[in-house]
Amino acid sequence: MFVQITKEEFLKEISKKAWYQTNNIIWMIILVYPIFSIVDFTFANSIWLEFFFIRVITDLIILALYTLFQRRNYNYRVLLHLTLFFISATSALLCNIVDLQQLNIYYLMFSAIFLFFNLQVFWEPINSIIQALVAILLLALFFGLYSQYSLDFVITNGAQFFFVIVLISCLLPGTRYKIVERDVRSQLLIGKSNEQLKEQYRDINEKNNIIDAQYGELRKLDSQKNSFINIAGHDLKNLVGSIIMSNNMLKDEEYRLSQDQVELIGYISEASEKMQYLLNKLMDVKEIEAPEMKFDMEIFDVNAEVLHVFRGLIETAQMKNIHLVDNIAKNPIEVSLDRVFASQVFQNLLSNAIKFSQTNNSIRVVTSMQRQKCVFEIIDEGIPIGQYELDTMFNKLKTLSEASGHVENRLGLGLSIAKLMTQEMGGELSYRSDDNGNYFRVEFQALN
Repeated sequence: MFVQITKEEFLKEISKKAWYQTNNIIWMIILVYPIFSIVDFTFANSIWLEFFFIRVITDLIILALYTLFQRRNYNYRVLLHLTLFFISATSALLCNIVDLQQLNIYYLMFSAIFLFFNLQVFWEPINSIIQALVAILLLALFFGLYSQYSLDFVITNGAQFFFVIVLISCLLPGTRYKIVERDVRSQLLIGKSNEQLKEQYRDINEKNNIIDAQYGELRKLDSQKNSFINIAGHDLKNLVGSIIMSNNMLKDEEYRLSQDQVELIGYISEASEKMQYLLNKLMDVKEIEAPEMKFDMEIFDVNAEVLHVFRGLIETAQMKNIHLVDNIAKNPIEVSLDRVFASQVFQNLLSNAIKFSQTNNSIRVVTSMQRQKCVFEIIDEGIPIGQYELDTMFNKLKTLSEASGHVENRLGLGLSIAKLMTQEMGGELSYRSDDNGNYFRVEFQALN
């Protein structure tokens, strides 16, 4: 998040800060300056009343100037220059007409006014230097007009303190000006950052509301989709079951049918089996997407289950002239899994290898115990899967592009469903492919 401050914004904020400090100075002078007459009454009793009126008049002039500058929005620096000029004039006059014994008091009082002013004022250091020179010029002017003492007496009786304090106080506004500028810039940056954060927060809330609304729609569509799959899947399975049953009844009367009729029955049988396979996969996807999958865990020999699947697919492999190689371990390997789901994983992987392997290939089925894990492997010599397919093969609703016009879509849903089942039962399914074929590996925690 990058925040920028324009020159106009910065100058406006600086002006507000400067006027705030100017208000403090002006009102402090208006309230306190007449009280200095107590010092006049104590140390210059003969002229205190006259100077009391001079201080009050000075206050009134400063108040009038302050009101005018506020209404007309004049530059605050001019107001501060005029204010300090009037105060310097009265103070310089007093320093040159009082007795020698009171010079220290009045020079120190003049120095205190100058120091207070430079501690509070917010302007560039050059302005304080100008006011110091004006104060010195006023002292020199009134010294020539009214002073009864030599310059050495004046310097040794308080003027030296004034010059030192004025010189040091002129250094203060520069540091203060830089500090205030930095604070103002920081406040502006923080303010604008907060505004941007508020805008982003509002945008995020609006987007969250949109996402919530879209999520509600998706949930609704997902529910409708599941309902449709559930109803359509079961109805279609019933219809396909009726077709298969009727077709089997025809097969029982095959001796009474002609060769063409037998061939048609074969087509019906093949088509119905494919339909049943697709419906089973469709229902598998529906079940696999359920929020929670409940497994009936039991302890069984995984080698026996793999061997059962292996034997059940031998005839299917022989129909494509594919040779299944039995490398299933003879020693029992016990696991605690859902037998049905585990069998479905092995079935999906092996039937997938058979279906998409070319004729005259060999497929090896291997089981073994490795590092306290039961390992099930299928090594086939089918066409290798490409890089794109390798990256997307486990997306259960995404089919893979065909390698050529005569090559079937390699994976469909079988592998993705097998992977999800494996993961849900705490196992791991991995895959690799090279020029010699494809390799699938399933691992489950073994008990022995």
